[in-house]
Amino acid sequence: MLSTRLGAAAIALVIGAPDPGFQQPLDEEGRFVNLDGTGPGSFARVLRWLVIDSITGNRRRSPATAPVPHVEPDVAALARPPGRGQGARVTWIGHASFLVQLDGVSLLVDPVLEPSLFGGLSRNVPPGLSYEQLPHVDAVLISHSHYDHLDLPTLKRVGAPVVAGLGLRKLIRKEGLPCATVGWWQTLRFGAVTVTFVPAHHWSRRWLSDANRSLWGGFVIQGPSATIYHAGDTGWFDGFAEIGRRFPSIDAALLPIGAYDPEWLMAPFHMNPEEALRAFADLGARTFVAMHWGTFKQTDEPLDEPPVRLEAERKRLGLPAARVRVLAIGETLEVTRRPVATGAAAPAGG
Repeated sequence: MLSTRLGAAAIALVIGAPDPGFQQPLDEEGRFVNLDGTGPGSFARVLRWLVIDSITGNRRRSPATAPVPHVEPDVAALARPPGRGQGARVTWIGHASFLVQLDGVSLLVDPVLEPSLFGGLSRNVPPGLSYEQLPHVDAVLISHSHYDHLDLPTLKRVGAPVVAGLGLRKLIRKEGLPCATVGWWQTLRFGAVTVTFVPAHHWSRRWLSDANRSLWGGFVIQGPSATIYHAGDTGWFDGFAEIGRRFPSIDAALLPIGAYDPEWLMAPFHMNPEEALRAFADLGARTFVAMHWGTFKQTDEPLDEPPVRLEAERKRLGLPAARVRVLAIGETLEVTRRPVATGAAAPAGG
């Protein structure tokens, strides 16, 4: 058990029992795999992209920078999370980093606030919240081990307890931080808020020898005020429909739309905008919130292309603009729970 504080009241993080009968998928070497049994992509395919395709001119070339909308956050409003039943707020910090606030709790998901990543990849745009602008953070949620989602310098400066996938406790505790690790469909409670770690279709690695030794996933954050889903890093997979079945009242789905080109390499692990809207439909969520674009130049598409494709697909599908949101970095979206029809089943708790 871990504990942190919200005002004067202690919040306990209690690990719930995994879904009865669910066995975490592992390969013969004990490494984590996706629900369909697949592991990380071939390193030879990555070399083909980085070396051979570069030499032969088969890579799409695009600038390393692009304009991305950025607004000043309302720091005074963010200093205190909404109370129980008063709605929720999601603030885009950039890439997959969000501040999620509801029912008296403030959570950071995949925070990366440093000017560059390990290896030297620099930000295209500053983070939407600086360290000094962050409110009290009750916990940090880490979707997986890749450097653009698990940034140890950021975690150390934030200093809050960490929740991450199985296999990451040792790495995070070496930094002096409390850490609870969870498997898919496992739930923790923060006061009135529950957080469930759910499957994604991805992989993990920080070093040459640790591929898939830690688990990846997304988070369903559920309280009396709203249900918010953060997909982590993922390709499209059948699991979105299962997440939607278990959590039938997702009010906001934070879904990645970038890092997809070349698709012959990236498609298993990163969605393009059209696939992200397909995932949104599978989830049955009310509002789409775009992420994982515009901050780091990781792949070949222009940094500002993903929202253009997303808007074109939204129009093709006939979705109302209010349901598909592309926030500016630093922008906050107010989220309220959707009305539940008379006689409808209550949302699942994971």
